[in-house]
Amino acid sequence: MVPSSTSPLTESVKVTGRVQGVGFRAYVQHFAKRMQLSGFVENRPDGSVYLEVTGSESDLDSLVRLIRKGPPSSDVSGVERKKLSSGVPHKGPFEIRRS
Repeated sequence: MVPSSTSPLTESVKVTGRVQGVGFRAYVQHFAKRMQLSGFVENRPDGSVYLEVTGSESDLDSLVRLIRKGPPSSDVSGVERKKLSSGVPHKGPFEIRRS
């Protein structure tokens, strides 16, 4: 069975650049909640920000466009996006995980 285009997808996104200490996680959470996406965002020890997010393909595309822009004090140098084929889709509100 082939999933329909409206089936929710889960992706991971790794964001590099000046993305910690600039309100990046709150920025991502704000837009993810507005789009009614599920998942989480967290800082990583290597200085990147990592998120897993579940939603429609068009909403994920929109969120990634916003992530590439980032909040005003950020400087995004890279965005690595991967579809997660295993595991259960995230459910519930999008959350910030504390580092």
